[in-house]
Amino acid sequence: MAIDALKSAIPDYAKDLRRNLESVIGDSELPKQRLWGTVLACAIASRSPRVLRELAEDAAAKLSAEAYTAAKSAAATMAMTNVFHRTRHLLSDPEYRNLRAGLRTNVLGHPGVDRTDHEFWSLAVSAVNGCGDCLDSHERALRRAGVDRATIQEAFKIAAVIQAVAVTLDAEAVLAE
Repeated sequence: MAIDALKSAIPDYAKDLRRNLESVIGDSELPKQRLWGTVLACAIASRSPRVLRELAEDAAAKLSAEAYTAAKSAAATMAMTNVFHRTRHLLSDPEYRNLRAGLRTNVLGHPGVDRTDHEFWSLAVSAVNGCGDCLDSHERALRRAGVDRATIQEAFKIAAVIQAVAVTLDAEAVLAE
């Protein structure tokens, strides 16, 4: 399992990340598609080549081809919309919120998988990318779909742990050069 390679690479000073990685992935009660789509989308959002290579391998073995592609689409779409909406929110001029976005996001309406899973993945990526407006939007959609807060929190726990592993391993790689 590629996740084991990541866990063994985590240095002792960050050993809590090993257990957290096992906990949020290995001990998760999320349905397999929701879990592994979240893992893949967050690995992409982490921008870490090593983390993406390792986790994508496991995700490919656990997801259908359609779900694998849909998780990648969630990461791609959120890479764009998180920057756009976060910027509109951060600008002091509120008039930007009244302008038409004009950006294509058709995949959000037709993701190719259960919409709730895609919303879950989008929320997790929005956590990595730090877009409050997007977090609120996806959280509301999940709540309307009947997802409880404890389950929603699993999305950003996975995002937090994968991001921390990516930062740690990338820093170690740079320091080892």
